[in-house]
Amino acid sequence: RRSTKSVRESIFDFIKENGRTYHAYQAGSYLFPNDQPECERMDLQFEILKVLFGGRNYYAPLNDPRRILDIGTGTGKWAIQMGHEFPKAEITGTDLSPIQPEWVPKNVKFIIDDAAEEDWMIKPNYYDYVHTRVLLGCFHDFREVIRKSFRYLKPGAWMESQEYMPTIYCDDGTMGPDYLFAEWTKTQDMAAMNLGKPLRIANKLKRWYEQAGFINVHEEVYKLPINPWPKDPQFKMLGRFSEDSLLDGLQAFSLAWFHRGLGWTKDEIEVYLVNVRKSLSDRSVHAYHKIYVVWGQKPLENGQPPPPPPKPLEVDIYSKADRRYFDFPYAGPSNQH
Repeated sequence: RRSTKSVRESIFDFIKENGRTYHAYQAGSYLFPNDQPECERMDLQFEILKVLFGGRNYYAPLNDPRRILDIGTGTGKWAIQMGHEFPKAEITGTDLSPIQPEWVPKNVKFIIDDAAEEDWMIKPNYYDYVHTRVLLGCFHDFREVIRKSFRYLKPGAWMESQEYMPTIYCDDGTMGPDYLFAEWTKTQDMAAMNLGKPLRIANKLKRWYEQAGFINVHEEVYKLPINPWPKDPQFKMLGRFSEDSLLDGLQAFSLAWFHRGLGWTKDEIEVYLVNVRKSLSDRSVHAYHKIYVVWGQKPLENGQPPPPPPKPLEVDIYSKADRRYFDFPYAGPSNQH
């Protein structure tokens, strides 16, 4: 008991850098902070995606799963909600930071662990479902996470990834070539590539799943406005929360990346972000992020594919007949990249 406590105390000795704190376990491998402002932003981000997905936590057609793994669980909100939804299942959330609540359902546990390690210390064919969400920039090669998940899933079990594409998109010409928030995105991408932690993984997930051996691979793509520019009330609300999340997170998304990846000082970063924030809040630019949801199934061991999964539930917030997603033509889930 005491040795466990000493280990726990060491992982709470967070690294301080530029006024923010970062994880101590495997220090330096994750470039986003873990302090209270970032935890609150992650909780807001969770709620944004929950609304965007029509109240759903997952898309894979789960059938009485008993062992569920949430890689990079963050504040643990997803794992806790899954614990309530599947009381017979054992939900394990892993993360580099001990920032999860202590009071959780009995069937939910959190472990400080690094999914980048080769051996996950469990036997193969163990999990019924592996879930990842918003892990861009967390790994040198996310294909390795998919490959290892495939190994540790039972035959016929499912993996699912829900991921932001950091690229800024605009469909109606309102975003000019000098739009500062888009420039910031490219600067962050340059820093990420210098550090070997790619951010643009969302649009590659479907291909990577298939290359790893998954079958019945599905992809849905959503558009999430960066601020409340849409006329549609549902997406205006999502845009307002998205703007809050981005403004709250912009410093967190920049400090370690620009400092370690580009050699910028904290003062240089802060001065640069002043005008980036202004551009992010510019309602005249109809910009958005794409959110990718990809899920796939591990084949049965005898080489025979499992029976076809039940048809996924309708994923639109509105009915197919209602195209009021944005001011421009239908922009709901699609397979267009």
